[in-house]
Amino acid sequence: MSTPSVARTWEILPDRGYSTAWVDFAPDSLSARGRAVGLIPEPYWVSYELETAGGWVTTRLGVTVETAASTESLDLRHDGLGRWTVNGAERPDLEGALDCDLGLCPLTNTMPVLRHGLHREPGAGPAVFTMAWVSVPELTVSPNQQTYTHLARAEHGARIRYRSGDFRSDIEVDQRGMVLDYPSLATALTR
Repeated sequence: MSTPSVARTWEILPDRGYSTAWVDFAPDSLSARGRAVGLIPEPYWVSYELETAGGWVTTRLGVTVETAASTESLDLRHDGLGRWTVNGAERPDLEGALDCDLGLCPLTNTMPVLRHGLHREPGAGPAVFTMAWVSVPELTVSPNQQTYTHLARAEHGARIRYRSGDFRSDIEVDQRGMVLDYPSLATALTR
């Protein structure tokens, strides 16, 4: 049984844009669709559909990016057994990843947060993940190691430290595990 659809819009700071996601939550999975617009490095539109299976494990991410010069699409799939394909081609370098991370899309931080209860468990983590990271607007896919650590309860959920390489940010998520504030990346305009 799924809960009603949740809509959230974020201001995306690095590309001077906006992103909206419509998410349907089930007890241990979600499905979502979203649209975004950015201005840097050039004006572009992004639309995506995301599906997860039990345990909030990504099964599919379909993305389309439109610029003045072209329209590009990506079909990223995970079979639930650790194997990934990108536009039908096998990608063994992504094995072990359970999640996708769509660049400049705060929604894709939700799955690892929910899977490990980082939005409600004091002291949870650090949890280390390999992600199938999708750059925007280029739509290249590469493995990316990320660490999430629960820092504290917050007014509407929790504060979680996100780390990838030399980058670190303390993000605030709500009780659904959705980003409210991600310093230097995104701020929720709707809750």
